[in-house]
Amino acid sequence: MFGNRVTLFKLLGFEVKIDSSWIILAILITWSLAEGVFPAYFEDMPASNYWAMGVAGALGLFLSIIFHELSHSLVARRFGILMKGITLFIFGGVAEMSEEPPSARAEFFTAIVGPVSSVLIAAVFYGILQIGEASGWPPAVNGVLFYLVWVNFLLALFNLLPAFPLDGGRVLRSILWSRKKNLLWATRVSSRVGSAFGVLFIAWGLWEIIRGNFIGGLWQSMIGLFLRGAATSSYRQMITRDLLSGLTVDRFMTPDPVTVPPDISLQRFVDDYLYRTHHRIYPVVKDGELVGCVTVKKLKNIPRDEWAQRRVAEIAAGCEEAAAISPDVQAMTALDSMNRTGTSRLMVVDKGRLVGIVTLKDLSEMLALRMELETPRQ
Repeated sequence: MFGNRVTLFKLLGFEVKIDSSWIILAILITWSLAEGVFPAYFEDMPASNYWAMGVAGALGLFLSIIFHELSHSLVARRFGILMKGITLFIFGGVAEMSEEPPSARAEFFTAIVGPVSSVLIAAVFYGILQIGEASGWPPAVNGVLFYLVWVNFLLALFNLLPAFPLDGGRVLRSILWSRKKNLLWATRVSSRVGSAFGVLFIAWGLWEIIRGNFIGGLWQSMIGLFLRGAATSSYRQMITRDLLSGLTVDRFMTPDPVTVPPDISLQRFVDDYLYRTHHRIYPVVKDGELVGCVTVKKLKNIPRDEWAQRRVAEIAAGCEEAAAISPDVQAMTALDSMNRTGTSRLMVVDKGRLVGIVTLKDLSEMLALRMELETPRQ
């Protein structure tokens, strides 16, 4: 879902990050407010006023979304759900969960608190607006406050749509889960509803484009594509977690993997190992003990004319923590580690000894087989 992310700050123990796509949203919001919304409602102001109002409105929305996602995170933590943090991206924000909620009750309260928080902050801004109007504050200030009331109320309504993975969709899933006692079934049904809403938004957006509202129609279509994609990927992730549940790495690792001795030259490593087996990371083993790893990235830092003289041991630094895993670790943990670090191979190490290697291909094949045999027909 996300590209490049930067951590902005830490709030109540949660990292608040911003995805590069949020910059696009911030620019679009500021521009639309400064050039369209505020000039239409507040005439005869200098252009600088409109742009100042646009920036203030965008910042207010930024804080509102953080408050919305923080409420999710706090309630999730109350139910013992491990949270990765809060990330702002082009379609708003998301409180990233490391795992599924432990119960339908936890799902319901974690989801419903989002729209409730948006209504609450809309009420706060409305109260400040009333004070501002009674006190004769400048129209520009009251205009921004009115926008923040309206946008937070709209944010609450949008999130209440029963379109998984929106908050309303998660509320729907919690109700289905509570009735059937089957999280996978509840996820399948709610994700289908979410996908259907995605199609509706796409159709609505195309209709708006035909009517001449190109920007609005394009935005609605993008939201529809996001909803459809997010609903589908959420269900697939749920299936993956369900099928890999209880499986440990030693069930499908490759024992006796290709290893490299530390005393051979880099040239021999390239000729006899790298160009024959085509991996990007190799365990370096001596007398059965894992002494380090050698990678293509490390090799590239060595001039080619030195390969014949230099040894593998010289560039075989210790395997990073992300590249090594214990054989009793859960398969889903291994998959999460691969996704997080971008590596496709993990060294399986038991008490310092290399006992195998698990690859993304191994996990994919195991998952595909179990999916074929165990997933019920829809």
